Amino acid sequence: MSELRTELEHEHRVIDDGLEALATTDGRPDPLGIANGQRAVDLLRRHIYFEEESLFPPLRTLGLFGPVMVMIQEHAEMWPLLDALDRDLAAGADDSARLCRELLSLLAVHNLKEENILYAGVDAELPEAQLGALSAELGAAMLPAGWTCTGLQPRP
Repeated sequence: MSELRTELEHEHRVIDDGLEALATTDGRPDPLGIANGQRAVDLLRRHIYFEEESLFPPLRTLGLFGPVMVMIQEHAEMWPLLDALDRDLAAGADDSARLCRELLSLLAVHNLKEENILYAGVDAELPEAQLGALSAELGAAMLPAGWTCTGLQPRP
């Protein structure tokens, strides 16, 4: 398993753990759960950005266009939940537990497909040098202000 795949799958676990921590607060003021939840939301946004801008283009070239499009569609389903979580956390986490449970439900299916199809394709098909470059890019990736997932961007 490549370092890139290991890092991406690790991010899935960190995101899930942070959202789980917030989902169990059930609206109670839990500063640690809220902080972990906000970090998970921020990491998921950056994770989606990296995938759509850096990882998916070479996968399309490899012929994984269909699976990539499914992931983009699923990211577009998650993005409004992330927006709602941001608003809710800023306002005091009134509905964040429910939103986290909804997001975790989507991620459970999404991450399984992503790991078993796309990440497996990355390991099987991309040259080692490209894997290393993508791994370095993942480590340095920062979500640009105002960026939104591809599935929600206006079409020209």
